[in-house]
Amino acid sequence: MKKYLIIFGTFFFVLCACGTDSNDSKPNISIAINTDESQIPSDGRLLLIFANNNETEPRFQVNGGLKAQVVFGMNIENHVPGKKILFDSEAFGFPVESIEQLEEGDYFVQGVFHVYETFELSTGHKVKLPMDHGEGQQWNRSPGNLYSTPVKIKVTKNGMEDLTIVLDQVIPEIEEPKDTEWIKHIKFKSEKLSAFWGRDIYLGAHILLPKNFDQHPEATFPLMIFHGHFPSDFGGFRTTPPDKNLEPDYSERFDVEGYNIIQQQEAYDFYKRWNEPDFPRFIIIEIQHPTPYYDDSYAVNSASQGPYGDAITYELIPYIEKEFQGIGEGWSRFLYGGSTGGWEALAVQVKYPDQYNGCFAACPDPIDFTSYCLTDIYKDQNAYYYDTDFKTLEVPSRRNYLGQISATMRQDNHLELALGNKSRSGQQFDIWEATYSPQGTDGYPQRIWDKYTGEINHEVAAYWKENYDLRHILERDWDKLGDKLKGKIHIYCGDMDNYYLNNAVYSMESFLESTTSPYYDGEVDYGDRAEHCWNGDQENPNHISRLRYNSMYVPKIMKRIAESAPVDADLTSWRYKE
Repeated sequence: MKKYLIIFGTFFFVLCACGTDSNDSKPNISIAINTDESQIPSDGRLLLIFANNNETEPRFQVNGGLKAQVVFGMNIENHVPGKKILFDSEAFGFPVESIEQLEEGDYFVQGVFHVYETFELSTGHKVKLPMDHGEGQQWNRSPGNLYSTPVKIKVTKNGMEDLTIVLDQVIPEIEEPKDTEWIKHIKFKSEKLSAFWGRDIYLGAHILLPKNFDQHPEATFPLMIFHGHFPSDFGGFRTTPPDKNLEPDYSERFDVEGYNIIQQQEAYDFYKRWNEPDFPRFIIIEIQHPTPYYDDSYAVNSASQGPYGDAITYELIPYIEKEFQGIGEGWSRFLYGGSTGGWEALAVQVKYPDQYNGCFAACPDPIDFTSYCLTDIYKDQNAYYYDTDFKTLEVPSRRNYLGQISATMRQDNHLELALGNKSRSGQQFDIWEATYSPQGTDGYPQRIWDKYTGEINHEVAAYWKENYDLRHILERDWDKLGDKLKGKIHIYCGDMDNYYLNNAVYSMESFLESTTSPYYDGEVDYGDRAEHCWNGDQENPNHISRLRYNSMYVPKIMKRIAESAPVDADLTSWRYKE
């Protein structure tokens, strides 16, 4: 049989895909590594991607949507360079489970080795996980990961011919952003996290300074914390108008032409608002807190990820306030964000009620696990299928504002299972598991459900309920939390959120509106037919309002400060005009 070979340098090892039956149509797939020996990993996840087009590299076409391309994954453990190891012929894939099930046609094939490192946790467990290297826990862009040049093959009715892929390329290091007059960048070693992970762990932050910061050493400033996914730099702020020669692009998500120009204009408009004489002088930060499980930690303490909540609230934020003239008191700190950031804003406010003075949570991840998207993890038996007598009906996971479905719970979770077992995919359901679950005896998070079948583990669900179900926690502890949270909770969601997150918001609203002694005295609002991630703006379309987080809540923050600041609070030094 003809062998396809990609040739790269001098040092390689071969991974052979060998089946257990004698079907001659089953191909032998060999993966050769050809890099400097010091770059050859010992452990990791070997991914093989088959794409039916070459519009971009196959590694950038792996997703759970309607155009999902095919990926297969297998673990590599304790590899010794030069030693042959067997590639599991039953390696799990998505959306095709087995290589033998590939449809006839032409494919562009690429291999990626997602590198794992060994962590000796303070819990006594030893785990193998991918360390973030400044990319925000993205396996297809993570520095140090190996990959190959795509090769074109053909699958016929007889299957495909033997295939050899050589991993000869290493994803390079990412250049860190540089400080500017307005934006500063810090890296901060967390003692709490370093103790948990058994190695030095750093948190980062991008800090937007107020106008004429250097000219006002007498001023101290309130702090606005913009939670969300891993930020490579401070976004949405530029000191110049849109580039004149910028070629307009098209946003498929929003069906908007020239969205890149709109983004630059909004960033410039924010710069101008930031400098207006009457705009309050705040510090705004975006935090980098990736973990070996995801692009951020969800900003709370957890059994498998460690004390990220304490590290951010008690180590990082006080450090930033000390270095950049923050007021440093709970009444002067505010939280906001959307999606992951929306959940974080609300969760941090609930878990640290005295340390923050208000949260603005847009389209938050599930805040009531009776509506964990469309699953009730306490009552349902299966997360992937509805309980029926005879028919099989899958639980959807994504829709558009018209209700048209593009993915199911089973499909999203099977993609994650192909990318990594033991909650190591770096994707959405796995990070919820890594955050909310108790730690297993092997040191990894316990599964909320069987990743293949969807059968729910109700013992794990009970742990989730008591520790991370925010509606349940508020209802359980309102006698203790109510006075601390009065006036601080603001939640916004589209009523056609793509991920059904509005269902949990309805439940939370019902509880909040029922509160007495005290009444919660906050806000819950919905966007009509609005998708993910509607954030409370009833005047502008979603593609505009999502670019205005850093200014849209300022009037409400100022109102909150006026109503709640201590009598002796500094309300003047940061209100300078020039």
